[in-house]
Amino acid sequence: MTALDTTPATAGGAPAAPHAAVRAWRGLRSSRTALVGLAVVAVHLLVALLAPLLTSYDPIAGDASHALLGPSRQHWAGTDQYGRDVLARVLYGGRYGLGVSVAATLITVALGTVVGCAAALRGGWFDDLLGRVLDAILSVPSILALLVIVTALGTGPAVIVLAIAVVYVPQVVRVVRGAALAVVPMDYVTAARARGESTWAILRREVLPNITDVVCVEFAMRASWVVLLISSLSFLGFGADPPTPDWGLMVAENRTAITVVPMASLAPIIALATLVVGLNLAADGLSKAWGVDRIREGS
Repeated sequence: MTALDTTPATAGGAPAAPHAAVRAWRGLRSSRTALVGLAVVAVHLLVALLAPLLTSYDPIAGDASHALLGPSRQHWAGTDQYGRDVLARVLYGGRYGLGVSVAATLITVALGTVVGCAAALRGGWFDDLLGRVLDAILSVPSILALLVIVTALGTGPAVIVLAIAVVYVPQVVRVVRGAALAVVPMDYVTAARARGESTWAILRREVLPNITDVVCVEFAMRASWVVLLISSLSFLGFGADPPTPDWGLMVAENRTAITVVPMASLAPIIALATLVVGLNLAADGLSKAWGVDRIREGS
């Protein structure tokens, strides 16, 4: 059983969820690192949602007569080579980056969690075959696999989400499978099997509630890597299409003019860096508060 829930199993199955929720909340409140990280991420989410209210400039429309301007009262972060307001593009860029990253991470972690739990529950030939398939996928460098997929299928948010899932699902499966293997031998899982419950019912009622902490930490860690990977794709020209406001694309477009208007490149870099730091702080804080590190070492 995980550090979130160490109470005895009830007659109906896994330990009661409220006890796990209370322990999770207490652990979260005791971790300043997690609270700071979550606060930083929350600020990014809030800014992305309120972008239309925070700036009156169109992040796409350009004005050649105002190109390559430095910071001023009209343009706090200056303008890029096409005369677009840098601050507006940074604010709206958070919408694209966070939207695609959250969608890709949700799908990746959800699919990896289901497959990892199923492998731990079924075991036998299914677990062995899955392990060989995962080894084959993991042997390919992440960025190379992404480039192959986007080159074959084209760019666009849907393709990027699919590519992220292909690259990161195997890693999530391994982490979740390791956590689930510690739960499968428990008495309440054995009792559920004796009652003739289906694999899906056991997964949903007995296993998942006891590895929620691992899944949450994995989501935060995976999200930080996904954000960086998506920005890297945009920087290389395989992500967002111009003139979409995207942090990686902004750096690629303005790097040649960095000595003239440094904020055009530095602003999206700062935004990306703070988001990644916030996600990493949240993941590290939650991991220590919930004891996920000890679970991984034991598995």
